[in-house]
Amino acid sequence: MKKSILSFLLSLVVVFCVTTLKAQKETSIYDFKLVSLEGDTIDFSTYKDKVLLIVNTASKCGLTPQYEGLELLYREYKDKGLEILGFPCNQFLEQEPGTAAEIRQTCLANYGVTFQMFEKIDVNGKNESPLYTFLKKKAPFKSYPNEEFGKQLDAIHKQLGNGFEQGDNIRWNFSKFLVSKDGKTIKRFEPMVAPDDLREEIENLLK
Repeated sequence: MKKSILSFLLSLVVVFCVTTLKAQKETSIYDFKLVSLEGDTIDFSTYKDKVLLIVNTASKCGLTPQYEGLELLYREYKDKGLEILGFPCNQFLEQEPGTAAEIRQTCLANYGVTFQMFEKIDVNGKNESPLYTFLKKKAPFKSYPNEEFGKQLDAIHKQLGNGFEQGDNIRWNFSKFLVSKDGKTIKRFEPMVAPDDLREEIENLLK
């Protein structure tokens, strides 16, 4: 009888430990699945051993010409292991209002984009993509490299009352997250950081 009780208690302990370990398993960048601009579901596990540059984009923004710099980076480093993932977002002064077809036209016709683009998402707020919840947790907002530009962005958000100037929220279009090959190191770069300024960071991660 005692042995039966002990065995039962032991089995409960084992089940509890296994359940706890599973719950504690940390989410990885490779756990996400998102839909491309073409409507295909892309499993991020296919990006293992790649350096990732993740960018929220917009077609009608003063920073939209950064598409050109991103494409140049991609063409230079894609064969060495760089993947650039673009996520259109309409949360910043509605500067990405178009349909998937219209966004594709902007990327292809104006900037010749060949890196992977995804469907439009939210990057802040109650409907934000879980990917961006993850990225912001792993790489919180620190500061603006250009304080004057940053003050202008913050002023816009304060005027609109959206709270995007607070905490770790994405501040504007073309914020960037650079992810190492093993997915463990994630660095955040604010919108005013030009793609070309990331060259050294990318090369170090590709080594």
